[in-house]
Amino acid sequence: MPILEWMTRDADIRATGHVSYRLLQTDGSQDGGNADPRNMLIQGDNLDALKALLPYYAGSVKCIYIDPPYNTKSAFEHYDDNLEHAQWLAMIYPRLVLLRDLLAEDGSIWVSIDDNEGHYLKVIMDEVFGRKHFISNIIWQKIYTVKNSARHFSDMHEFILCYSKNKDKWKKNNIPRSSKQDDAYKNPDNDIRGAWKATPIQARNYYSKGTYSITTPSGRLISAPPPGTYWRMPEEKFKNLDADNRIWWGEAGKNIPAQKRFLSEVSTGVVPASLWLHEYAGHNAEAKNEVNSIFKDLEISFLTPKPERLIQRILHIATNPGDLVLDSFLGSGTTAAVAHKMGRRWIGIEMGDHALTHCKPRMDKVIAGEQGGISEAVGWQGGGGYRFCTLGAPVFDEDGRITPDISFPTLAAHIWFSETGKPYEGDGASPVLGTYEGVVYALLYNGILGDRKPRGGNVLTNALLQALRQKAGGWQGPMVIYGESSRLGSARLADEQITFRQTPYDVRAR
Repeated sequence: MPILEWMTRDADIRATGHVSYRLLQTDGSQDGGNADPRNMLIQGDNLDALKALLPYYAGSVKCIYIDPPYNTKSAFEHYDDNLEHAQWLAMIYPRLVLLRDLLAEDGSIWVSIDDNEGHYLKVIMDEVFGRKHFISNIIWQKIYTVKNSARHFSDMHEFILCYSKNKDKWKKNNIPRSSKQDDAYKNPDNDIRGAWKATPIQARNYYSKGTYSITTPSGRLISAPPPGTYWRMPEEKFKNLDADNRIWWGEAGKNIPAQKRFLSEVSTGVVPASLWLHEYAGHNAEAKNEVNSIFKDLEISFLTPKPERLIQRILHIATNPGDLVLDSFLGSGTTAAVAHKMGRRWIGIEMGDHALTHCKPRMDKVIAGEQGGISEAVGWQGGGGYRFCTLGAPVFDEDGRITPDISFPTLAAHIWFSETGKPYEGDGASPVLGTYEGVVYALLYNGILGDRKPRGGNVLTNALLQALRQKAGGWQGPMVIYGESSRLGSARLADEQITFRQTPYDVRAR
């Protein structure tokens, strides 16, 4: 598969592994509503924050939406076309790798972009997510009026690249039918089955049983389908449909027949198209009005927010109530606001003061029941809450060793994830972390066993091993045990099917 090359590619690809794990710290004074722990607003650099989420949320996020900087010659302090392009690629690549690791097997990622980097982004996402998992390149009409002052073309759209984690497992939801679509159904013959729409029974595709003659109710003979076409169905099926009054011949009974499709029998939804016009998915002016209304008392404005209807459309297609949504470029907070109103769990990441001055005020208004955006459409009346988190100290120091004040649950989550690739779901109250693929994992750290002997029970002894097996439900199979040292010889460890890893040296700072 072709790959994209740029000046710092090799270093940027390695960057993900070099990002240090940091602690996620809660700040109760900034929590919103009922402080629901299922929703998190995280303040900090999104690369560090995504790495911090991995031990807890790897493979758990159903839908990711991001709206990264578009690299429009103002994204970086000093603009040089070649240098800035490389900087943008260096920024996006490691973040996409971490986002991929957080995405559920049946999940999807949606990335807004424009022509400045859109085609390069497609090549990178082909590499990170796999070209076979590409779903669609959606065109969103962001502006609905032509700008006559444009030098060449009036720019009216952006792209949304959609990829799945596993295309075979990803399932979409159809878009609800619009009243305009339903208006196409009429009932000129007062059929008791209600409104219907006439659809052609001929097509250009060759069909061996689609060349028979038809006689209209008025007696006119139609010896064959119109030139270059074939009837879509065999003659017997056509006659059965006609007998059931599902064929329309026109009011005079002599037209080329059409099949009646009843509104009551069509699906309640329609397959999403790759062209999203502003009347269905919102537009820039609508988005600015939404945020200006929300922040009018805070004197805050945004240049490029996204309308709530656009995010609603994405989340409707990609998620169901209760699913987890992530936006690591939260901006004005639109994704979190829409996810909250739609009954989805959410994690939003925004760096610097914006998390407090932009995202938090918006989410607090949402919880209070603000009625802008999609609120009326989804019946939103307020409620819920979120935890406010910041990034704390790294788990490892510059030499890759465990920071002394790291708590047991934090190290346990890191070890479990580094060994299994799965999020840690324990409560940090037991040295036995869990069982994965026939192996029990345990951690002796910070006196978790309450042992008052030297080193606080962090040294593996025979008695301690038996205690661990008992805590694992009498487990007699293979185990991986982390501790400061082991007093069991290599032969005894082998007999007991024990793999001993010494902390801090064998703890991988992945």
